[in-house]
Amino acid sequence: MANENHGSSREEAALMSHSPGTSHQNQPSSPKLIRLVQDLPDELVQAGWEKCWSKRENRPYYFNRFTNQSLWEMPLLGQHDVISDPLGLNAAPVPAEGGVGDAAVESKVRKRRLSEEVQPSGNSIKKPKVDVPGNLPAQPALNSSSTPGTPLLKMWGVSLEDKQTALLRPTEVYWDLDVQTNAVMKQRAPSEVLTPHPEVELLRSQLMLKLRQHYRELCQQREGIDPPRESFNRWMLERKVVDKGTDPLLPSSCEPVVSPSMFREIMNDIPIRLSRIKFREEAKRLLFKYAEAAKRLIESRSASPDSRKVVKWNVEDTFSWLRRDHSASKEDYMDRLEHLRKQCGPHVSAAAKDSVEGICSKIYHISLEYVKRIREKHLAILKEHNISAEVEAAELQDRLVYCYPVRLATPSPPLPGVEMHVENNVVCVRYKGEMVKVSRSYFSKLWLLYRYSCIDDPGFERFLPRVWCLLRRYQMMFGVGLYEGTGLQGALPVHIFEALHKLFGVSFECFASPLNCYFKQYCSAFPDTDGYFGSRGPCLDFFPISGSFEANPPFCEELMDAMVSHFEKLLETSNEPLSFIVFIPEWRDPPTPALTRMEQSRFKRHQLSLPAFDHEYRSGSQHICKKEEMYYKAVHSTAVLFLQNHSGFTKWEPTPERLQELIAAYKHSGRTLAAAAAAATTASSSSSAPDKDRETAREQSTSRETTPH
Repeated sequence: MANENHGSSREEAALMSHSPGTSHQNQPSSPKLIRLVQDLPDELVQAGWEKCWSKRENRPYYFNRFTNQSLWEMPLLGQHDVISDPLGLNAAPVPAEGGVGDAAVESKVRKRRLSEEVQPSGNSIKKPKVDVPGNLPAQPALNSSSTPGTPLLKMWGVSLEDKQTALLRPTEVYWDLDVQTNAVMKQRAPSEVLTPHPEVELLRSQLMLKLRQHYRELCQQREGIDPPRESFNRWMLERKVVDKGTDPLLPSSCEPVVSPSMFREIMNDIPIRLSRIKFREEAKRLLFKYAEAAKRLIESRSASPDSRKVVKWNVEDTFSWLRRDHSASKEDYMDRLEHLRKQCGPHVSAAAKDSVEGICSKIYHISLEYVKRIREKHLAILKEHNISAEVEAAELQDRLVYCYPVRLATPSPPLPGVEMHVENNVVCVRYKGEMVKVSRSYFSKLWLLYRYSCIDDPGFERFLPRVWCLLRRYQMMFGVGLYEGTGLQGALPVHIFEALHKLFGVSFECFASPLNCYFKQYCSAFPDTDGYFGSRGPCLDFFPISGSFEANPPFCEELMDAMVSHFEKLLETSNEPLSFIVFIPEWRDPPTPALTRMEQSRFKRHQLSLPAFDHEYRSGSQHICKKEEMYYKAVHSTAVLFLQNHSGFTKWEPTPERLQELIAAYKHSGRTLAAAAAAATTASSSSSAPDKDRETAREQSTSRETTPH
């Protein structure tokens, strides 16, 4: 499996420069991947040190797979471990003059070359062994910059004699950060997105809340409706597909200005929103409200005489029918409502078209102004610290490397203090009174991802500010309402990821975040906040040459369609093994363009259909939600499509045996596993689970249910 994950001999030849980040047991036995074998003292081997060969300098060097340190000279016996002994209190004394000690000090402050940065640092990193008590008492609020250089473990009030702190031991693990990557790409330049800063992120979040409020007020004042559920979130996703602006969150350079997604969803709710109907009286009331709202709208807008006549006649006929027929069934009311919609809908939509386009345009232009304010704030902070936002283009070598986290070209300015305290099983991170929360397990996960991926903060002094920025960004992206946005960022269950890795060599997620990723290599929406935690950047900006990928995109039609175009282009241009296993809703009424295109694609090797309510997703708020809310049933069928080029099909063919094992993995309920530790809670929540599942996932398909045919 190890050799399968790392590709063919052709890949090995292309990756001859890649050595430090791959463990011995998973490294292909190729003469082009050079690693020197030398009898190192057991203490150094146990501490993670190994001897490698630098082809650039044509001499050996020493690499620590735990801390990502690189030294030209052999490290000292007893030299301190920056993880367990950050201050070096237990380190052996450094020689006073010359020798190995001077070389080690010099190499510690030496800035990494770009060629070193692109190495897959951390592929062989193993999870630290933790031997600490399970429960951690509530800690007083701690400030990340109260004492510059203070190691993270000391800040948490844990003695330096402890190898780790209980805060860093996850109580539940829903990820596997030991999985090696098999994704290969060309070396790429650092991103020009500005580095995250709590002060800038605070302003961005405040403006985002204002923008949401503007949207609500415009819908209520102009159309007399509440904003369609999740429509603002889907607008954000759709806009970022075409946005060429500078802000990682708010759109500022989009064409067309009027969002098709927002326009479509508002129009679906005009003149009123048609919700699910269970009882006869609900159907009768909804029919009356629709007729009344249609008449009011057509009379208040500039509409043609023919449109006014058609709507008025049908509304009066409906009122007359309601007055005389008191024995109608629910089905009779539903049929009458459908007839009224067909007769009045086109005329009502034509009358409201200009107003709805005005709402979409207004929201976009407000966003544009907000982006200008945010950038001015950001540039002022950089200027205060004599940092230029203009950076010289990096020199790139035309070579293939295993994928590595996105790097930012602009240096990070000093970050302000951020407070942290623990409440039971929740870690609270606060900046200027604005608090974000994350469970202890996921805080531990962020710490591990940061340790594996970040290269500019060896002392973890910027860890807490960057965690605050990351949590605040995702909170603002999907809204602060209860369960808001969870359906748009759901993930596959753990046992499905395990099966995908085992059966098809999957080691990479195309749509994830530091909070819900299973592997430590993934693409996510925000390169600035997420790159420090292992993100490879947005999926549509990621161009792998080979590898096996899982893609479970947010349920936004425009984003899914752009994803299909991106995958087909990658499959057409690569002769190396390349495979994408895509999970999308099986919407058939009408079918989505993305689903239709993949079913007709020449790269489609197989397709599965998972029935509605027969499979699960993990909650998008898994980093903070309760155990009993971790999983929910999918209210729609899910299509699983295997898109592979010829080499990918040969290597990861979806054989009947593999497919059968993948389907069998879906028989295991993550909900049952998560609730096993809390049997009492399971008993009380199981009776209401189906209704809750439907309500949680209903938002995923709202726009599909009400789309006119």
